Amino acid sequence: MTPNPDDWKVEIVRSGRRKKTISAEVKGDTLIIRAPRSMSDRELRPHIDSLKARLAKKIRRATSQPTDEALQRMAQTLNRRYFAGKLRWNTIRFVSNQNKRFGSCTPSTGSIRISDRLATMPKWVLEYVVMHELAHLLEANHGENFWALVNQYPKTERARGYLMAVGLENLDTNELG
Repeated sequence: MTPNPDDWKVEIVRSGRRKKTISAEVKGDTLIIRAPRSMSDRELRPHIDSLKARLAKKIRRATSQPTDEALQRMAQTLNRRYFAGKLRWNTIRFVSNQNKRFGSCTPSTGSIRISDRLATMPKWVLEYVVMHELAHLLEANHGENFWALVNQYPKTERARGYLMAVGLENLDTNELG
């Protein structure tokens, strides 16, 4: 576990090759700052504070991502709310090997996989993708009946727009799965 940012040691690595840029990374309990040799400690201080805050936020966000158990609870809630609790699946989990899809469902085995890229997106986007995959348990295609099921979720259009805006959903090929 990464220590509290207030407890990070700061190590400054200066380079004559760097002219303007400053970078930072956390290794263990140390914040490593790479900076131009010409920059004084006084000039560097506000940059260190800013980079420390940004990295701390990034680490907090990464460690607060939903788990497979949370995904299971989300699917159960959506199942009760939109499918009267009638859907059954064996597994629902995050996977890291889906680079072109954001979710997939194998109805015959009851296996649902959700791309871990969605873990940092807004909850309503993740809920939409889970809803999409749950609907595949009843309708294996992307036909009219399938979309009628998915569109029960009130934020479907908003979530699809969000995925389009970040370049993740191609509405022509339905890459969700």
